[in-house]
Amino acid sequence: MQNYKKVFLAAAVTLAFSAGAMAETLKMGIEAAYPPFNNKDASGNVVGFDKDIGDALCAKMKVECSVVTSDWDGIIPALNAKKFDFLISSMSITDERKGAVDFTDPYYSNKLQFIAPKDKEFKTDKDSLKGKVIGAQRATLAGTFMEDNMPGVEVKLYDTQENAYLDLTSGRLDGILADKYVNYEWLKSDAGKAYEFKGDPVEESDKIGIAVRKGDPIREKLNAALKEIVADGTYKKINDKYFPFSIY
Repeated sequence: MQNYKKVFLAAAVTLAFSAGAMAETLKMGIEAAYPPFNNKDASGNVVGFDKDIGDALCAKMKVECSVVTSDWDGIIPALNAKKFDFLISSMSITDERKGAVDFTDPYYSNKLQFIAPKDKEFKTDKDSLKGKVIGAQRATLAGTFMEDNMPGVEVKLYDTQENAYLDLTSGRLDGILADKYVNYEWLKSDAGKAYEFKGDPVEESDKIGIAVRKGDPIREKLNAALKEIVADGTYKKINDKYFPFSIY
């Protein structure tokens, strides 16, 4: 009877430990203001491509995941302050950011392209843009590109992409430089119908990664899970939900 109790107790402890391991919850950081990659629906729930990819990766890693939202300007400090475990919010992999965080393999590729009113001539070379007012989101590759490569252009930087679009439709901007696929989504909206892409993409080598704290082993787990969702078709299903072309 004594041995039976010991075996029962050991089994109960093992079961409890296993249940605890399976119940591990990771927090993913998302801006939730960058459709179609991340935003909030009418009920206030975070939705979008980034969220769906994050959920698929968590499923492969066999962990529960919850979302923590953060303003874009403070999203890397929030990661390093351990407010969430990984950051999946359409962040470009740059050398500057690599000084603060580690990145996974890219989970999609991006391009930067201008948009402007359909009924106005808009050339995208440096000389033609001089004197114009161009909007971009602060602390993004588009914002950095404008500041570094477009002398003589008045660059207005915004805390969110949505606020840049509001100023464009209000006539305060001549155009916007942003991620092509974010612009693509906005141009389909009622507000975006009077606007169009202008010129060719000015940057085509932008790679988007998941950020983790320096040296965090979760990076390799995320990379392995990413390979799995690409191989088994999960990634394509999510891609096709948002785009009629591959962004991988």
